[in-house]
Amino acid sequence: MSLKYRLLALDMDGTLLTDEHEISRETVKWIKEAVRQGVHVCLSTGRAFKSAYPYAQQLGLATPMVTVNGSEIWKAPYDLYHRSLMDVSLVRQMHALAMKTGAWYWAYTVEQVYNRDSWSEALHQTLEEQEWLKFGYYTEDEEVRHHILMSLQDMGGLEITNSSPFNLEINPLGVNKAEGIKKVCHLLGLDMSQVVACGDSLNDLAAIQAAGLGVAMGNAQQTVKDEADLVVAGNNEDGIAEVIRDVILRQE
Repeated sequence: MSLKYRLLALDMDGTLLTDEHEISRETVKWIKEAVRQGVHVCLSTGRAFKSAYPYAQQLGLATPMVTVNGSEIWKAPYDLYHRSLMDVSLVRQMHALAMKTGAWYWAYTVEQVYNRDSWSEALHQTLEEQEWLKFGYYTEDEEVRHHILMSLQDMGGLEITNSSPFNLEINPLGVNKAEGIKKVCHLLGLDMSQVVACGDSLNDLAAIQAAGLGVAMGNAQQTVKDEADLVVAGNNEDGIAEVIRDVILRQE
């Protein structure tokens, strides 16, 4: 059987994973069947590699991965292919904005994740010694979130998305999951027209727009659903199994 789609790019939280951060038995079954039939399955996540890789292990995947919203592309587990770092001066500005607004914040370096509770004066004095990948804010106060968004846009040089309606995720400008998946396609000798990209949040939007088939989960933010080619069941109702069974492996 000749398959139209050869790469399945999967967001993790809110997409591949249930709300309990697990992969359902049905979804595992269909992912393994897709791999058996020659489909590459790529995790495409805002998570860091260390947080994402155990799920790749569970699925038996040794394929390329897109992590930290595209800031890192892995040729294979522990084999880094590409990394995009954030300008330290922007990290300083974003931290100052977090302090000013009182919003919860976190930041990814190559080595670890810091947040409001673990951000020390010693760290602040040595920011230049770290390799920064991503910054994030969380607040359920819509006015504060809007103020942060406007301030970030004024800074320039940033790719601004979210992974929930209450947060903002910031990568270097031009770094997103779509660009990451394009690099994975290059590694695998595929074209973006052969990609099915699945997600639920704004950090999935570029990939959903660029893929041959863009899929929004039933629990996705409305903007993502509006831009998708297809909306499937939610992350707690085996939406990914539905994509594989009814679209990717369906014989015409």
